[in-house]
Amino acid sequence: MLSTKKKQTIISKTQTKEGDTGSPEVQVALLTERINSLSAHLKKHYKDQHSRRGLLQMVADRRKHLKYLDKRSPKRATEIRKKLKLK
Repeated sequence: MLSTKKKQTIISKTQTKEGDTGSPEVQVALLTERINSLSAHLKKHYKDQHSRRGLLQMVADRRKHLKYLDKRSPKRATEIRKKLKLK
């Protein structure tokens, strides 16, 4: 779970214009942060299968957003990948 302050900082770093909260870049950044925190949780609690399922759903959702960005604007997709250190 992301705190409101952490979420606001992520949004402010990746937004394309003022007040932007729903662009694919922002959604990918938020999903990446949630994926990283859930991965850390699963390293400690490796038998938590319900959280593992949620993690896989988030990874698939992030992949869909990145695929959408690749189709619409490959330049924006490569920028967000570099910023978040994704391949």
